[in-house]
Amino acid sequence: MDIILFIQAVIMGIVEGITEFLPISSTGYLILSADIMGFWTKEKVDLFVVVVQLGAILAVIYDYWGRLWQALMGLITGKSETMANPRQLGLSLIVATIPVMIVGFTFADQIKAYLFNPIVVAIMLIIGGLLIFYVEKRPKTIIAKEAEEVSFKTALMIGLCQCLALIPGTSRSGATIIGALWLGVSRKASAEFSFFLGIPVIVGAGLLDLAKHHEVLASSEDWLVLAIGTVASFIVALLCIRWLVAWVSRRDFTIFAWLRIVTGVIVLLAAWVFGYQFAG
Repeated sequence: MDIILFIQAVIMGIVEGITEFLPISSTGYLILSADIMGFWTKEKVDLFVVVVQLGAILAVIYDYWGRLWQALMGLITGKSETMANPRQLGLSLIVATIPVMIVGFTFADQIKAYLFNPIVVAIMLIIGGLLIFYVEKRPKTIIAKEAEEVSFKTALMIGLCQCLALIPGTSRSGATIIGALWLGVSRKASAEFSFFLGIPVIVGAGLLDLAKHHEVLASSEDWLVLAIGTVASFIVALLCIRWLVAWVSRRDFTIFAWLRIVTGVIVLLAAWVFGYQFAG
């Protein structure tokens, strides 16, 4: 039993739980963290990075179970006790999910083979940070105050933004939240719609990757490492979801833009000036 490996799995789970719903790229920070710690082999890390996100998305399902259940029942029956348009949220999430499913299923293996490395992460962190600055400075007209008010057209545009997050370092939450803000969705609704949109995307990607590459987990210890990381991500994500909703009600995302840019610059400097050789 490798205690160090288990501790590293907990750290990776904490990183996932903290970063998944912030506009800073959970995949990017997981790749960087794994590289710095020398965590597992590349094949196992690639699987871990995708599957551990299931823990974070389970936190969303747990925290928003009431609204999600109402949306599901509204989608099925067309009736809801709390929603004026019962099918709107469910259908909007379906519309927003379609683009990333098409692109992801088509190019997932190529993206993982060529783009899952720290240099790509660093570059996308910087680009994403600059885009956050741009959107935050841009005048906004609110067209949807609640996630249930997001139109099909807006949902499709958010879904297209989400496709950019297939490139590690972009951030799924960042692409969808900032994209929604740019389109005129309120801050709170942007965050919550991003949370909900992550459910089909992350669950689908996690289960598909596990089904395709489960053979890299050759022992019960490997499965235990994955389980430990997933549980840690669930616990930490549950705390971060509540904090982020409170945050976006009062402040903008500029601080996360700075964090992205500083991290990206440090990684590039480490590679260029100090000759650091990344394992990824």
